[in-house]
Amino acid sequence: MLSWVAPIIVFGLVVFVHELGHFIAAKLTGVYAPRFSIGFGPSLVKKRIGETEYILAALPLGGYVRMASREDEATAFLEGGSENSATRMANPKDGYDPNAMIPFGPKSIPESRWFESKPLPARLFIMLAGVTMNALLAYGIYAGLLLHSGMPTPIPVAAAVTPGKPAAIAGIQAGDSIATLNGRPLERWEVLLDTIGASAGRPLDLGIVRKGQPLRLVVTPAAETVPDPRTGVKRSLGRIGMIATEGFTPISVGQAFGEAWNLTVDNGSKIFAALGALVHGVGVSDLGGPIAIAQVSVQAARGGIETLLLLIALISINVAVFNLLPIPILDGGQILLNLAETIKGSAFSTQTRERILKGGLLIIGLLFVTVMFNDISRNMQNIVRLLGRLFGRSA
Repeated sequence: MLSWVAPIIVFGLVVFVHELGHFIAAKLTGVYAPRFSIGFGPSLVKKRIGETEYILAALPLGGYVRMASREDEATAFLEGGSENSATRMANPKDGYDPNAMIPFGPKSIPESRWFESKPLPARLFIMLAGVTMNALLAYGIYAGLLLHSGMPTPIPVAAAVTPGKPAAIAGIQAGDSIATLNGRPLERWEVLLDTIGASAGRPLDLGIVRKGQPLRLVVTPAAETVPDPRTGVKRSLGRIGMIATEGFTPISVGQAFGEAWNLTVDNGSKIFAALGALVHGVGVSDLGGPIAIAQVSVQAARGGIETLLLLIALISINVAVFNLLPIPILDGGQILLNLAETIKGSAFSTQTRERILKGGLLIIGLLFVTVMFNDISRNMQNIVRLLGRLFGRSA
């Protein structure tokens, strides 16, 4: 069941958190925010609390916050209407309130409540709040998982031991951590795997940690004809009859917060580096769009809730970094535009802003076409098969 709703959870949560950041910042700075919607499309449930109408919409893929901004009038129809005129009939059942501001009543919005009337620091705070919330979402997920599971370690842990096999005969038990191999610290699981595979009939000295107590055990791998874990080709390899998993070491709250910060910054840096490579055309074919994200979400959900949470954290960081790009319709572009106007000493003309906006829309449009082309190309075989079924042709 989780895998079916995973794309909605991933899309919805990441976008919702982003818009929630803008909404909270608008409230804190006194900008009039008449609507906050969870989802898009027709309203399923809506209720006005104070001066804001909260909406649960039919398409739960994110949401939006509608702020009083003269620069957003062109897109007001997507967000429930403009602030320039009341959109409700003079009927209380339709939400009309004679004492409320537009769009719920006849009163005009005070100049001090418009986004453009706020000083630059307040506007920057609002524009940066969305990406900040995305980063905090990722940080919170990383911290929570680290507190729950601990810090991953290179020391493998015996998850299962087959009775009668060399590992069981040597005394290895499920839950044992393998810390050393032939007297040397074990830094990677692959080292143990390769050594066992190459040591059929030769004893190996293993340093075991069982419930905090160190032990030394000697295990002699038995030769078995099995697929090579690296090449898949069948050949004779040493085996001890043990399934190992990655180990985890419990850490303190302070350590968890510190490591979560490192993970957030590290992943953000990698995404910035990847975007930098895209400027030179490197990795364009690897870009994925909504279809790819949905597919990965389903796969992550099948791997369990922790895997899905890690995907949400990674996509949330992606959204944060992407929104910081200096493209006019994104947060980064709006920040750059506001800074430029402050340096200039006056606002750009309407025509100039329209040209800048159109340029940003063109860039986003080209990017969308690229990722959709990549998505469709990767799934062309499935699409052809589906069309064949729909039109009664074999594929």
